[in-house]
Amino acid sequence: MRFAYPLQKTQDWLTQQWVIFRGQKIKTDDFPWLIGPFGLLDSIGKEFIEKFARSENLIIDYHTSSQGLIPSMNALNLSETEFSRLSKSVISFYENTADYDLDFSVKWNSFFKVFGRLVNRLFSVRINQLNIPTENISDSESLESQIITLTDPGTKEIKYTIWFRSIKSSGKVVYSGIYGVCTLPSGKTCVKAVFPLPNGNATVIMTPTVGQNGELILDSSGKNFGDAGFYFLLKDSKGEYWSQFIKSFRDKLIIGENDHGISAEQTLTLWNKMVLRFKYKITLKT
Repeated sequence: MRFAYPLQKTQDWLTQQWVIFRGQKIKTDDFPWLIGPFGLLDSIGKEFIEKFARSENLIIDYHTSSQGLIPSMNALNLSETEFSRLSKSVISFYENTADYDLDFSVKWNSFFKVFGRLVNRLFSVRINQLNIPTENISDSESLESQIITLTDPGTKEIKYTIWFRSIKSSGKVVYSGIYGVCTLPSGKTCVKAVFPLPNGNATVIMTPTVGQNGELILDSSGKNFGDAGFYFLLKDSKGEYWSQFIKSFRDKLIIGENDHGISAEQTLTLWNKMVLRFKYKITLKT
């Protein structure tokens, strides 16, 4: 039986021990599609970004303009038919994310709200990550949306693109994720978002499709390890890697164009029950 790294918060150790117990040991070279940056035990928020950049000898750009989560949507390898149908506004958003403002609202399933509060108290506030409001927000709340890039000083290549989103009114970080694309063992190209956690990360891999009205649909509804889905990844006390695929937890995002601009709806489900739903209004910055 392997054990999680001992010198950390009890709740982090227990969570990681659960991943070791329920998950599988992996070798990083065999799973390039899954590997992503780990969080540090003593750093949160932008402090983590600064320490991580120093450790990787990368240059931080906090003021990236016209930078997108995905530099070119051609990287998704959609079929020619799907790509021709995809909304031009949606393409512009993903390729120029830094040029857009976001407002959002939140609706919880009342049954799961208590779990949201527990996660918030045990983890989110302390690590300044995944600070999802635990009350419904019917009126739009504004997000501070920032694209941060980490660049190799020699090649000038962008190594990591971080989407840093915080609530303007409180400064709490809702999501700080590293975005890109990956290729699954099946050969399918997916959108990948890595959320660093202490001594590990949570990774969401989503399959892209295009709806009849040109909307982009990103869905993490995989069935087995190696499919799109939600994964935990960590290192144990011996420095070996473990991962768990959480089949019951799913994330679906639909982003499209309407008469008022771009809107998106993100639904998180557990055991096929809606946990919470975000609605986003996306507008060009003035």
